[in-house]
Amino acid sequence: MAVKILIKRQFKENCTEQAFELLRRFRHAAMNQSGHISGETWVNHYDPNRITVVSTWQTVEDWIRWEESDERAANEAELKDILASPAQFEVYDVGGKPD
Repeated sequence: MAVKILIKRQFKENCTEQAFELLRRFRHAAMNQSGHISGETWVNHYDPNRITVVSTWQTVEDWIRWEESDERAANEAELKDILASPAQFEVYDVGGKPD
């Protein structure tokens, strides 16, 4: 069953340009991973420092493999200095309850 991952981040003031550049690069890396279907970036209308990335994966195992990868950990480390608070992750099953 497909899953959607919501990664919610609050960035420091005046860091959104850098954040967008890094998030674009990270999305390209995710696109090359087995099981990745799609990705979107949402910017909060009222607070542009709040950015949510939504990615869709074929299975939760595909997501976990990427989530636990060294490449993804390196990506997250690049964001550390421009985050106002730690990222929040939410995993949703698409179209029904998990198996």
